[in-house]
Amino acid sequence: MRTPTGGAGHGTATAGERLPAAGRLMSIGTVLGQLRGEFPEVTISKIRFLEAEGLVEPRRTPSGYRKFSQEDVERLAQVLRMQRDHYLPLKVIREHLDAAARGEQVQLPAQGSARDAVATGTGAGEPAFWEAAGERRTAARVSRAELLEAAGVSEAELVEWESYGLLVQDAAGAFDAEAVTVARLVADLGGFGLEPRHLRAMKAAAEREAGLVEQVVAPLRRHRNPQTRAHAEATAKELAALSVRLHAALVQTALGVRLG
Repeated sequence: MRTPTGGAGHGTATAGERLPAAGRLMSIGTVLGQLRGEFPEVTISKIRFLEAEGLVEPRRTPSGYRKFSQEDVERLAQVLRMQRDHYLPLKVIREHLDAAARGEQVQLPAQGSARDAVATGTGAGEPAFWEAAGERRTAARVSRAELLEAAGVSEAELVEWESYGLLVQDAAGAFDAEAVTVARLVADLGGFGLEPRHLRAMKAAAEREAGLVEQVVAPLRRHRNPQTRAHAEATAKELAALSVRLHAALVQTALGVRLG
């Protein structure tokens, strides 16, 4: 049965269990793969946070792993779409989804921008940006077990990648949420014969690029005005995206020269 929030009811499930209308249950790693086509920045921490807020309720295996139905994935996509396109607080998103589940007509606000959300606020009066920032503080780390599960890699592989500095855990044994993406990409590159020792140059280049971004936004982050600090986060994100695009273009150009 479905709960009022629209997620799967609590309970346990095996990896091969089927739901009557939603198909085979999926691991959180599979869910990430489905969502990232439309939402490339979604992470395991994001899904965990939305679960903690009651916006989705996956089943659990006897060993505690999350198992999602296709309906859960569609609900997550709805939530992410409302955040991206309308900058709504999670409380308002939950109310919209619950109303839609009751068959009520739901009228979403006009699409806005992140800057509008910071300047004017949404929903109950709290700017959506602050809610997103709070989310990052709350769900910015993943445990070792969660990383292994989401990335679909072995402990031996993770230990090797750590030895080359490609993945780094903190004092509590947790990893940054982006570690899932890093692990998957390292594994994919390994399929082409690229070993961790070959990737150290990429790691060093990424750290240099991060240093450049930090230089640009550091004065903004030290500002007392909360909106200026919020602008620093948005600027850092935009600069990082531009840096990635430039890196990709430079690699393509270099390959064009080398391969004729």
